[in-house]
Amino acid sequence: MSVVDARILILCKTYPSPSGKYAETTCVAGMDESGKLVRLFPVPFRLITKGQQFKKWQWIRAKVEKARKDHRRESLTIKVDTIDGGEVVHPGRDWAERRRLISSIHVYDHFDKIDAEQRASGMSLALLKPARILGLDIERVSNPDWTEEELAKLVQEQKQGGLFDDEDKPSIRTLQKLPFDFYYRYQCGQGSDAKEFRHKLVDWEVGALYLNCHRDHGADWEAHFRDQLEKNIPAKDLRFLMGNQHRFQDQWLIISLIYPPPMVQGLLL
Repeated sequence: MSVVDARILILCKTYPSPSGKYAETTCVAGMDESGKLVRLFPVPFRLITKGQQFKKWQWIRAKVEKARKDHRRESLTIKVDTIDGGEVVHPGRDWAERRRLISSIHVYDHFDKIDAEQRASGMSLALLKPARILGLDIERVSNPDWTEEELAKLVQEQKQGGLFDDEDKPSIRTLQKLPFDFYYRYQCGQGSDAKEFRHKLVDWEVGALYLNCHRDHGADWEAHFRDQLEKNIPAKDLRFLMGNQHRFQDQWLIISLIYPPPMVQGLLL
């Protein structure tokens, strides 16, 4: 695939992680104008200029090409300096436009179908509608602080001048490490066919929710955090945007939560 101009609707930004080459990177995914899911890399999101940063549910234009070192079929290399932010698709009263746009994406009703499709065709991004959320597991990470190696990656941008020599680039703040990992336990299927799964949440919005709850509620952060992820969000028409890992393609993560208003018999509540 040669370099092409693409218009992409952003559906996912994962919480940033340290990168030896880019200081820190974020997995970004979305859909192109044909409704095909795509993954964009590398995106050192906090390190690029404010004018090139973008939101979830925003259309962007950029030059892309098929990733050469990532053989997952949806993975594209994005030319970061060509990003041009466009229209933001707001939820509106009933999410009508957002629903219309994502209606072209196939929605799986069982994770086993996603796993089977990955093995058959190499699919690495998929939209899943779980039957039920069973709970949220919160696990403390083994090291709540960055290691010396990770910290060196995060600060190299400041030492070396960075990827982009642009005087308008914002000042760099060292990325805050999340002291917990978060996992959804959920069910696919009904009755005797019901099966339970557990996948890690890496959505940037989930990390931001933790940081906001901790800032606003201190030691009581967990109750407010669980209210959102175990009650409020599952009460909506929740779907998971799932993505697998480059090195271990049988291992999947929940990279974004998409939750329109609930529907009953095709009608919005």
